[in-house]
Amino acid sequence: MATDATAAARTVGSPVGGTATGPSETLALGSPARRVVLACRAMVGAGGPLPAQALADLTLTSSRQLARDFRSVIGVTARDFGAAVRTGEARTLLRDLGQVTEAVFAAGYSVRGFYEETGPTLGMPPRSFAAGAPSELLRWTTVSTELGWVIAVAGDLGLADVRIGQEQDALVATIAAEYPRARLVRADEDLAAVADALRSLTAGRPGVADLPLDLRGTAFQATVWSALRRIPAGQTRTYTEVAAEIGSPRSVRAVARACATNHLALVVPCHRVVRADGSLGGYQWGLEVKERLLDLERRATG
Repeated sequence: MATDATAAARTVGSPVGGTATGPSETLALGSPARRVVLACRAMVGAGGPLPAQALADLTLTSSRQLARDFRSVIGVTARDFGAAVRTGEARTLLRDLGQVTEAVFAAGYSVRGFYEETGPTLGMPPRSFAAGAPSELLRWTTVSTELGWVIAVAGDLGLADVRIGQEQDALVATIAAEYPRARLVRADEDLAAVADALRSLTAGRPGVADLPLDLRGTAFQATVWSALRRIPAGQTRTYTEVAAEIGSPRSVRAVARACATNHLALVVPCHRVVRADGSLGGYQWGLEVKERLLDLERRATG
């Protein structure tokens, strides 16, 4: 019978004793970084800590060696990481540990590969966001579209903010006010692929499946946003239907609040959620934009 760790690893798409999935996941089987990532993924899938021996069996090493790997690669113990997953603080922990990017992702694992199925589990309490993203490097670019201007902001973990407006300077000023303690750097060339994807979305065409996202919110918000991304372009769902989709049918108002606090316009398609009577409801970028987006998507997918 498979161990809990093995089952958890399979849940998040991690191989057991094989090569990693995804074109950029090429770490050697025996490397400390690979063992740590496999163990972290297993704990994310399990929703908290796993026994040391189960993690050792999963990573084909001894519990003592794996403990050394965690200290050298991440700087915390496996149990500390598992506890952070259980409390919803794992994402904050990883962001604060600079070794992760250098020793794990730079060694071959893509950010998307690690986070692609872990949004609801790694939903982050927005303390860093509320504090103005202190000392965080944020790259941004703007795109002119038929809906108006779109600004995209990316942090170390992926796309963190996308907004729509009619004036480019006003959008830039809004971002500066939202992240007053961050280091904001314009990076049109670095974010060219993001810009292309956003142009596609504003024309009603899908085009962001591979963009890594840095979803900054609570675990519940992350669950809602993940459900929104599963709504096909050209279709809509009611707030009630989204609540049922996430297994919380009585949380309709909370779903509406999660939509209203979504900072990733277009990418997390809150414009595809409507009221029970079919009316558009609210949209922080304007109801005309919402109506236009839905019309463009229906035309593109019809």
